[in-house]
Amino acid sequence: MADMISYVTIGADDTDAAAKFYDAALGALGHKQLWRNGAWVGYGPDADHCKVMICGPADGQPARHGNGIMVGLHADSHAQVDAFHAAAMANGGKDEGAPGPRPDYGENYYLAYVRDPTGNKLSAFFKG
Repeated sequence: MADMISYVTIGADDTDAAAKFYDAALGALGHKQLWRNGAWVGYGPDADHCKVMICGPADGQPARHGNGIMVGLHADSHAQVDAFHAAAMANGGKDEGAPGPRPDYGENYYLAYVRDPTGNKLSAFFKG
């Protein structure tokens, strides 16, 4: 069965600042920048398919984060969640919840929450 979501686009006003943030934060989860075309930057685990794309809004208005929208990113270990959070903080991110266990979510959940330079909320999670 195919993945339920093919890709996610995330708005950014400053593509260079966003690319610096996402190169580091997604790099910590094993993803890399696959291409860049003007104000668009694509990321994924392999060259066949971008899973996350950064872009300026199509309507030309400033990018803004969605209230209640968050992108959850899979991590393979506690160490990857920790590395994601550290990379995000070192590259213009804002802490929204330090890495750690989240027993209220269920057994063995380990997550971190951050906001990118535009204010979009992301999490990295591992369920061991």
